[in-house]
Amino acid sequence: MHWIILSLVIVATVLDLRTREVPDWIALAILTCAVLATAFGWTEIRWPGLLGGMLLGFLCSAPLFYLAGFGGADVKLIAALGATVGPIAILCVLFWTAIAGGVLALAVKCFGKREFAYVPAIAAGLLIQTLWPEGLRNVLLR
Repeated sequence: MHWIILSLVIVATVLDLRTREVPDWIALAILTCAVLATAFGWTEIRWPGLLGGMLLGFLCSAPLFYLAGFGGADVKLIAALGATVGPIAILCVLFWTAIAGGVLALAVKCFGKREFAYVPAIAAGLLIQTLWPEGLRNVLLR
């Protein structure tokens, strides 16, 4: 299931880089996958984890939308990812996203630009968490 979600996020990344827009159907498809996986028991995430992850993803990203740092699609995408991975993992995804976003911001600054697509950083955060699920715990507990 993680690879389907990651594939959808890669599609969102390509669209964000090309058009600076991410269609709502991508976040809706990710949320639908989360609901189906939970309903059929294809994931360890249960209903409270799905709702908690979605709410936590929204609460962490919505302030950045209101401060003009994120677009609405970024908030919807992170909330849908929270539903997929649950509350603890979405915090890890957001940590890695922030690291990737910082690197991306520095790279963009070097080219003299001020604005950039942020979905690539979200994709990087999800990819790191998917490939290295215990990574943040290992980094913090050393």
